[in-house]
Amino acid sequence: MALANLDKSLNREFVDLASHSLILSGVTAAIGILLALVLSYGARLHPGRSVRWSVQVASLGYAVPGAVIAVGIMMPVGRLDNAIDTLAEQVFNVSTGLLLSGTITALVFAYLVRFLAIAVSTVQAGLTKIRPTLDDASRSLGNSPTRTLTQVHAPLLSGSLLTAAVLIFVDVMKELPATLVIRPFNFDTLAVRVFQYASDERLVDAAVPALAILIVGMLPVILISYQIRAAKL
Repeated sequence: MALANLDKSLNREFVDLASHSLILSGVTAAIGILLALVLSYGARLHPGRSVRWSVQVASLGYAVPGAVIAVGIMMPVGRLDNAIDTLAEQVFNVSTGLLLSGTITALVFAYLVRFLAIAVSTVQAGLTKIRPTLDDASRSLGNSPTRTLTQVHAPLLSGSLLTAAVLIFVDVMKELPATLVIRPFNFDTLAVRVFQYASDERLVDAAVPALAILIVGMLPVILISYQIRAAKL
């Protein structure tokens, strides 16, 4: 039945939903691996208590439900918007409205809080395989820590970075609670539309977007299997 409804489901609306999901997932994955690389490398350079605690705090979001994170973000963001609006009215006599609440920026921030732990743990696992002698050799050649990161560690961490990016990408694709709370108006994703169709008992209409999420969810399994097989060769 779902296959018979395939031509009807693959319409302009499905393309928009898929593009929204892909944009959110891609942007979050790119920022996530960058932050994870900076945090993990910072902990490697300065393994002090403050840096270690900072990395641990940044990784706490994965243990918190998405709805709780969304509400926790909306409250301070809403207060910040109100403060900016009040200041703009007093200084420029212009109302700015809501600049951050219900925007893609707030939504990506919620995703990062939720899933940054995945990238951090993956990158840290990759860094533990790189011997500190490589850092010493690079520094002895006059390279700065930043140059050592980009010239030495980043190529060696390509597999870990790719795995972290794929894992974040997939988790964002299927994340529902935070997306429902923070998403902008008329900016639905595949996960949101599957939820809406399933709530209305339109299971046939929900089949194609759910299948798309399932296909994307298989990517990390294929990638990890390929890496394991390549490591054994």
